[in-house]
Amino acid sequence: MSNRRQFRPAGASVSASGDRDSAGVPGGRHLGRTRAGRGLLMVAFTLAAVLVALVGFVAIQLFRLQANVDTQPLNLGSGQESALPVDLNTDPVQILILGTDTRTGPDGETAGGADLPPGGGNSDVMMLMNLSADREDVTVLSFPRDLLVPLPSCLPPAGGEPSTAMDLGQLNGALASGGPGCTVAAINSITGLSIDHFMMADFDAVKELSETLGGVEVCVTEPVEDEYSGLSLPAGTSEVEGEQALAFLRTRHAFGDGGDAGRIKAQQAFLASMARKVQAEETLSNLPRLYSIAETITRNLTVDDGLSQVTALLKLADRVKDVDLGNMAFVTVPTMPWELDPNRLVLDEEAAEPLFAAMREDRSLTEPSPSPSPAPSGDSGPDETDAPAPAPPAIDAAAVPVIVVNGTGSEARGTRVQAMLVAEGYESAQTLESIGAPVTQVYFGAGYDAAAAEIAALFGVDAVQLIPSPSAVGVEVLVGADFLTGVTVKPDPLGGQLQGQTAEEEVCQQASGF
Repeated sequence: MSNRRQFRPAGASVSASGDRDSAGVPGGRHLGRTRAGRGLLMVAFTLAAVLVALVGFVAIQLFRLQANVDTQPLNLGSGQESALPVDLNTDPVQILILGTDTRTGPDGETAGGADLPPGGGNSDVMMLMNLSADREDVTVLSFPRDLLVPLPSCLPPAGGEPSTAMDLGQLNGALASGGPGCTVAAINSITGLSIDHFMMADFDAVKELSETLGGVEVCVTEPVEDEYSGLSLPAGTSEVEGEQALAFLRTRHAFGDGGDAGRIKAQQAFLASMARKVQAEETLSNLPRLYSIAETITRNLTVDDGLSQVTALLKLADRVKDVDLGNMAFVTVPTMPWELDPNRLVLDEEAAEPLFAAMREDRSLTEPSPSPSPAPSGDSGPDETDAPAPAPPAIDAAAVPVIVVNGTGSEARGTRVQAMLVAEGYESAQTLESIGAPVTQVYFGAGYDAAAAEIAALFGVDAVQLIPSPSAVGVEVLVGADFLTGVTVKPDPLGGQLQGQTAEEEVCQQASGF
């Protein structure tokens, strides 16, 4: 055997039993695959770790939201059962929304109701929302706080003696008698409904939610300085948040006749504006913004047990995020003054029943009413013996002072509306230019209600937009964006039979002048 060391050229391959491959790299040609496999494993482990961390983060955030939510029983009315459970994805859902006149300050103190815990006191806001089963309609029905209704006997949520049933009691006082479940029971009784859920929020919810949204746009026809609520707004459109948003929703003196009707209209306009903003910015499809809103709401919210899970609240958000703004209707329950005290209201049962029936049957309020059937062939009309309808009192149009306040931004439009009035005999009609107005409204001073009604009928202005004004001398016609062309305003989507608006409509609040 030779002792000479064998010579190999550089880069030569190792034999089958050798140590090197053709590249002179230890380990052979399978090492590249091994390293690649290890790399893929590392990527997989990293992704898994990230996924676990993400799931854990989401779980922690949901737990935080869940911990924010307070609950109370749905229905505490004696002898009245709570609604059966509903599927939040597919069933029609009715939710009573309550706003209370208390709030918690930074040191835990309460405001708006003396010696009352958060969520106690009376309900400043009472709105019944119906989400249609087909996900195409949302109806919000407002109940005035001064409305007198039968109140059931209710058990306080914290225990104790039941409240005394009343033939007539102020609806907003049911909250103090038996919590939100007592208000649910009272509204069930007068509507024939079986409300599925409730949500109750205090003052802080309005402040914080408006700030989370970055402000909500509102409109007033004249500057407002309300010393009672602290509301301070210039004429025209402004964005409000925080304390000013709260003042806009709570003021009883700034709008309309200084009563609850003006406040309800302002609340409906505020919610409609909020709906427009949320849809325009796709807020409910933006997870970070949706979480911010959810955190704000749950921090200030009390719900029934059926809505206590954050996932249930997210299902509700999914129900409303794509509803057409023209199918979101905000209406006020029909009422009339109580004969024993005109400062209190009772239900106008004849007018209210068709509205309650529509909600019970999950029918839209924005669908056009069916046209009346034509008279049968050969029908000669009313019997000749029928007494003719009394003629309305004659109006001396030439003696009615009329001002056309043009809020369209087109000077020619104001002149055109003035010319239409002059052609109808309102010879003294004059025009003024104003800030942009989204909707046409007719204001009238004392003694000019008949003339205002005639002018409103002339232009097709809905009765809801016919408003008494202590500052008006004669009749003022505010021409808005819904009257840019033609001889009548755009038709009212609610058919002129209900007091309210859709979320699509921008409504300016008439300052009361008080």
